[in-house]
Amino acid sequence: MRNRQLVGVKFRRQFPIGNYILDFYSPKYGLGIEADGGQHYEDGIRQNDEARTEELSRLGIKILRFNDREILNNIEGVWEIIQKIIIREES
Repeated sequence: MRNRQLVGVKFRRQFPIGNYILDFYSPKYGLGIEADGGQHYEDGIRQNDEARTEELSRLGIKILRFNDREILNNIEGVWEIIQKIIIREES
């Protein structure tokens, strides 16, 4: 996601918004990308993530979550999903 390699879109890494820090954020598209490790699927943390996503949504930010395994084993699929969201936002 560095150097505008994903369809020319600039993403900022570790970007703070309110009480949260997004793994990657595109201000132009209001799009946050979260790379979640296994701990994010435990009950308490998953509920916190859902509340966080809802709060960010109220601020106009769309959050996409990918787990680490998905990123490591299917990065092309992850890129494709992100690209589709960006292209949809441009339409």
